[in-house]
Amino acid sequence: MSVEQLTVSPSPHIKDSHTTKEIMWWVFAALVPALVVSVYFFGWSALRVSLLSIFFCVIFEFLIQRFMLKVSTTICDGSAAVTGLLLAFNLPSTLPTWMIIVGAFVAIAIGKMSFGGLGKNPFNPALVGRVFLLISFPVDMTSWALPFSSEAFFGVDAKTGATVLGMVKEGIMQGKLISAMALPSLKSMFAGNMPGSLGEVSALALFIGGIALLFKRIISWHIPVAFLGTLIFMALSFNLYNGERFLAPLIHLLAGGAMLGAFFMATDMVTSPMTRWGQIIFGIGCGVLTYLIRTFGAYPEGVSFAILIMNALVPLIDKMIRPRPFGVVKK
Repeated sequence: MSVEQLTVSPSPHIKDSHTTKEIMWWVFAALVPALVVSVYFFGWSALRVSLLSIFFCVIFEFLIQRFMLKVSTTICDGSAAVTGLLLAFNLPSTLPTWMIIVGAFVAIAIGKMSFGGLGKNPFNPALVGRVFLLISFPVDMTSWALPFSSEAFFGVDAKTGATVLGMVKEGIMQGKLISAMALPSLKSMFAGNMPGSLGEVSALALFIGGIALLFKRIISWHIPVAFLGTLIFMALSFNLYNGERFLAPLIHLLAGGAMLGAFFMATDMVTSPMTRWGQIIFGIGCGVLTYLIRTFGAYPEGVSFAILIMNALVPLIDKMIRPRPFGVVKK
């Protein structure tokens, strides 16, 4: 064999049946059921937030690659569109347009492109944008429209209410018992008939999308099971200790961003560990931090912060649990 017949390239030399573009558009498609449900409950305002977020994430990525980095654009691979939809799912339907644009810029420019683009960002870009908006504009980011109201449908002067987790957090601080709080039924929470961000309103739709990704082998079960299993275990332990002070496990699963985070954000291949055991540790950490922040922290929701903190620990996890080198036989 002549030297000209050899193709030398750096590692990793891994072949997979899914391309990056296929993976991204499958994730986007898996989020569509939840988008449909959010539009059903919150009307055109939910569609407005989603389309604006997707559009500006794609535009900002194109402009940065074309005019600043001067590299080939990658907007057709679907990653910017997925970031935009995930960012929208972390926003209330009443958020002003200019704030959506700011969030999209932070997600793409700071959370993704400042590190070199897809495959190089250490943090989930959508969550970077969401946390920036939450810290910068806490009032607008915690104003949740009531489902099925005409104001929520058009996004103008919408009537707002607290999320389930926010209601419980405030009630506990006032010394109320959980049994005395007027919480939505589990059926309403499962369907999504409650105030919240676009990606918190239907655990059912998110579960359907997550199962589709599992069947397509776009994601593996390790992070979602470890994440949700740990959250259930901690919630059950504290609830058994004091049911009037600590919420039941089902409420933690259905009322908040746990389903969205476990299936669609914590499983991001770029910002999660490489090995299966590393992914389990990562998921457990996300579950523990989510519960601790929700229960004892200042914010009623902790999924975003939990995932970002664990994103920062991924290099340590990968260093601690290294994959077996290709060709090495386990003794």
